[in-house]
Amino acid sequence: MGKLPVLKPREVCRLLEVLGFVLVRQRGSHMQYRHADGRGTTVPNHPGRDISPILLRQIARDIKMTAEEFLSQR
Repeated sequence: MGKLPVLKPREVCRLLEVLGFVLVRQRGSHMQYRHADGRGTTVPNHPGRDISPILLRQIARDIKMTAEEFLSQR
């Protein structure tokens, strides 16, 4: 895929939900998602701030996927 896009936190949350992740808790602006198989990640939801490609790659790593596999759900 090459260069990763910059996404809104809302888009990342939607992708996680499509993959079967559920919002289990939120502390401040950090939303924690879990899957039934035990995988989990945290998505920062700061107003006016996007998810950088570096953070997008880390979220994908947390859920044991490559960034390209994660983004193929779009």
